[in-house]
Amino acid sequence: MYKIAAIGDKNSIYGFASLGIVIYPVESGIDAVKTIRNLAENDYAVIFITENLASQIQSEISRYNDEPLPAIIPIPGVFGNTGIGMEQVSSFVERAVGSDIVN
Repeated sequence: MYKIAAIGDKNSIYGFASLGIVIYPVESGIDAVKTIRNLAENDYAVIFITENLASQIQSEISRYNDEPLPAIIPIPGVFGNTGIGMEQVSSFVERAVGSDIVN
């Protein structure tokens, strides 16, 4: 069975635990890369990651863009919204539909 995880600073992802989502508090991009690779190898289908952390490891995240799993979804953290999540959703919709219908 596939699993769901959240990666980011503890304050941003702590609430996901109440939904049954496994949380992985990390502070650095290096730790985030190690965690994503570990989760990808262990049947995690969806990985939420704070936008602040995602901006530090874009090259690692892009490795999984053409793979069916895991889906890595940037989410706003307590430090604010950087817009990375919406940019990614817009890009995926454009690839799927052939036109940017989100904006």
